[in-house]
Amino acid sequence: MTNLSPVSTSAPSSIRVLAPAKINLVLRILDRRPDGYHNLWSLMQTVKVEDEITIGLSGSHSMITLHCDDPSLKTDDSNLVYRAAVAVMEQSGRIEGVDITLAKRIPMGAGLGGGSSDAAATIIGLNRLFNLGWSAEKMAHIGQTLGSDVPFFFFAPSATVVGRGEHVAPIRIKGTRWVVLANPGFPVETKWAYQQLSANRAGVVPLSHAHAMLERASELGWEQVLEVAENDFEGPVFKAHPLLYEIKHQLLALGAEAALLSGSGATVFGVFRDEAKARQAQAVFMNEPKFKVFVAQTSCPS
Repeated sequence: MTNLSPVSTSAPSSIRVLAPAKINLVLRILDRRPDGYHNLWSLMQTVKVEDEITIGLSGSHSMITLHCDDPSLKTDDSNLVYRAAVAVMEQSGRIEGVDITLAKRIPMGAGLGGGSSDAAATIIGLNRLFNLGWSAEKMAHIGQTLGSDVPFFFFAPSATVVGRGEHVAPIRIKGTRWVVLANPGFPVETKWAYQQLSANRAGVVPLSHAHAMLERASELGWEQVLEVAENDFEGPVFKAHPLLYEIKHQLLALGAEAALLSGSGATVFGVFRDEAKARQAQAVFMNEPKFKVFVAQTSCPS
């Protein structure tokens, strides 16, 4: 059901949860909703680039403490992990001291859902640590209040995500692929990307029949998915950041079956059939000093 898998530790009073990155194999931005947000339609997939969250019960205090190995990330009550812990305690009525440690590997502001995955991992970890017995649906409902991408992670590795992100339907994609994630070292702000998209397009293109058919399938093949890979943000984001357009076409030239911007960027990913070609492509980008380049398998259904 979920790829956010807890790894048992020796002490029953602590738990470790792995929080995977996501890529958008399809991302369509549709009409604007009355609440000011846009309806979206996305096919999302987790890949094995993972943050790690360790949560321990504290016998010495009744607060939430958060520590992170990346000093650029705030660890106060603005952090999604902190807010997720607060939300679990409010919903469960359990007020306990917890010490949370976050080891970051997923780049921030990268279109890879790292913060959302961390929030979901925190909810999953506390659900198990507190023995709450919450369903994926219950946890996703709490996650929805934290961010549009959070509910997906309770139904990973593959799912369609509709509306503001609240409607999630798991989909089985047969087999695995190797993914090269090329992050140029600068973020793209999601709010800015939406503004650029609205300003630069003549109107909303309805969801295609090919994409609608994906939602109705119980099982998909990678070839079927990659034929219709698409991201509405590519036009405005590539216009402002031509480097990202160049990365996409370089990945294709290096043998990727498909290459796409993930989310609103700035990460561009290429999907490869075999590891050797993916590693070769990674090596090409490793000379770029500011780039973060990962090779990872797509997560499989459990």
